[in-house]
Amino acid sequence: MKNILRYSFFDLIRSRWTIIYGGFYLILTFALIWLSGDLLKVITSLMNITLMLVPLIALLFSSMYYYHSRDFVELLLAQPLKRTHIFIGQYWGIAISLSVSLIVGLGLPFLIFGVLGTSVLYHFFTLIGVNLMLTFIFVGLGFAGALRYENRIKGFGLGILIWLFFAVIYDGIVLLGLVVFRDYPLDHFALGASIFNPIDLSRILILLKLDISALMGYTGAVFQKFLGSTTGIIIAIAVLMLWVVFPIGRIRFLALRKDF
Repeated sequence: MKNILRYSFFDLIRSRWTIIYGGFYLILTFALIWLSGDLLKVITSLMNITLMLVPLIALLFSSMYYYHSRDFVELLLAQPLKRTHIFIGQYWGIAISLSVSLIVGLGLPFLIFGVLGTSVLYHFFTLIGVNLMLTFIFVGLGFAGALRYENRIKGFGLGILIWLFFAVIYDGIVLLGLVVFRDYPLDHFALGASIFNPIDLSRILILLKLDISALMGYTGAVFQKFLGSTTGIIIAIAVLMLWVVFPIGRIRFLALRKDF
């Protein structure tokens, strides 16, 4: 698995698309810092962009890499190698390469402008950590979807549908439920619904650390009371870790049962 991971990582880290991905965040972050000068406002702006863009790129990039390397995978399957080692190694290679690009693109401008000596350092690490978690989650979901369907159109379509569900449709369903059952106490329902959406959960964690939970509207007080505590933050991080583990388990399940 280490050899597969190493090969996938170095193959992707030299890819022009990975470089473009990191370069986009690098230019964007430099521009926001130069225009604003307030690192806290820059972090808030980046949150609105990355929480939508990181999952989408992770889904599409992982699907694209699987389909592009399918012939190479079939060659590896003819060797005395475990299927799970091949596919999980590729998963880690994709996720780590995208994570490195993300860290360089977001982190380098902040380091140059002296974030290490400011009061927003913790917020900066929260932004980076949350987006790294989303990268690993949605790379796994995209790779599992591509592994499930041999047809590229179906694989890419599933990836886009997953992104639309978590980024747009899920919030619409929750909002509809809040409106329909507005006469009932729905604080815990809204909290639970957000916990089971990794994008919403990531947004909430960042907003709480920025002390602007009032912007979350109806359930802001509930989030502040529960997720604002140390126990709540630990539970939220544990849920995100479970979201990372779930796609890996799905990849392993499909790899063992897929007929190549």
